[in-house]
Amino acid sequence: MIIIGEKINGAIPVVKEAIVKRDAEFIRNRALKQAEAGADYIDICASTDPEVEVETLKWLIEIVQDAVEIAICIDSPNPLFIQEVIPIVNKPGIINSVSLETVEGTNKDKCEIVFPLIQGTEWQVIALTCDSVNGTPKDVETRVQITRGIIEKAKTYDIKLENIHIDPLVMALATDLKSLTNFVKTMNIIKSDFREIKFTSGLSNISFGMPKRKIINQNFMTIAIYEGMDSAIIDPLNKEIMGAIFGTEALLGRDKFTRRYNSAVRKGII
Repeated sequence: MIIIGEKINGAIPVVKEAIVKRDAEFIRNRALKQAEAGADYIDICASTDPEVEVETLKWLIEIVQDAVEIAICIDSPNPLFIQEVIPIVNKPGIINSVSLETVEGTNKDKCEIVFPLIQGTEWQVIALTCDSVNGTPKDVETRVQITRGIIEKAKTYDIKLENIHIDPLVMALATDLKSLTNFVKTMNIIKSDFREIKFTSGLSNISFGMPKRKIINQNFMTIAIYEGMDSAIIDPLNKEIMGAIFGTEALLGRDKFTRRYNSAVRKGII
């Protein structure tokens, strides 16, 4: 299970404050704690006004790269901003995200801007199942159709399928009772044809609007891992979620001699 740490995001009030104050030590400590807790990648999302997003992303990237050795996940809804900051990243990580949505001011979709940037590299990418025609679809058939379109574009740029993490944009359970089952159906259909493709999710989306959200999140994580989800954008400092990950992988026989589970217990990660 690939863990993408979510705690450096300007949408989080304390992170927004640190960005405004240019509190580098706060950002540094937040990166270190996530790495120590077992994150494989550190997601960096500015969530600022577009006029200062590139500058903010560069500032955050430099701090995180100086603080930890694990790779980063560049997170921006604007691929043109990703294009500007990717040259300062010191090793391949993950780009979050692409889709078949047309980029304003261009005649290209997000894939057509990002894929040429990572062609011939080991960069990975999170791909959302949305486009300019359907928006964010709830039904499985449209999600699968969009995913196939993304895969075809990836092939034209020689992007390895194992470097693509499909995010079917899990809906809030409070508004869509089929949220989990549709997520699983989409994943199973695509993986039956493209075994190398990875699947991911922003974990907390499913519990939005629900009481005791941790219960929903933990059970979603367990079921999704069992069904084949490969990565998730989560808070690695959340011991309950990390426990669900390590415990599920041990129970599924994916953790030889339960070494990772036992190590996580010893380190206090879970």
